[in-house]
Amino acid sequence: MTGEAAELNALLARVATLRDRAAFAALFAHFAPRIKSYLMRQGAAPALAEDLAQEAMLNLWRKAHLFDSSKASAGTWLFTIARNLRIDVLRKEKRPELDAADFAPEAEPDPGDGMMLAAGEIRLREALKILPPDQMRIVELSFFADKPHSQIAAELDIPLGTVKSRLRLAMARLRAALGDRP
Repeated sequence: MTGEAAELNALLARVATLRDRAAFAALFAHFAPRIKSYLMRQGAAPALAEDLAQEAMLNLWRKAHLFDSSKASAGTWLFTIARNLRIDVLRKEKRPELDAADFAPEAEPDPGDGMMLAAGEIRLREALKILPPDQMRIVELSFFADKPHSQIAAELDIPLGTVKSRLRLAMARLRAALGDRP
């Protein structure tokens, strides 16, 4: 162990046993800028890196008694704390916040909406009748059976490009038949 590492370990031991503020200030001055720089290299924004570095140093103050110099140096221990804080932030960012509205019962549908939906369904069924059988089959498999285009191609024994072009032609015909109405 180098002289500097031994000195940092001794400072950390003083924080653990004596709650020595001067030792903590020395550790803070040494490690806080290094931790911030490390976190920024890991992709954290400067403000977040600053916050995490301060949180890591606060953890050092609170958990100094858990430090074991036989397992790691003060620097290794502290950088591990900082890395774990960064991982916690990333996990929290990936986990969406729950919204109470997501669990609220759905409102009763407006009877007028149901009539409009039924009328739209009738119009769509009429428009589907104008499609040639080969296009209608692909629309059925794609939208009603929810099959991927590659599976439709294999099932009908036609090229994938043919499936896509027939589907595109069918959609153009349906749009023209339905007009601008929703």
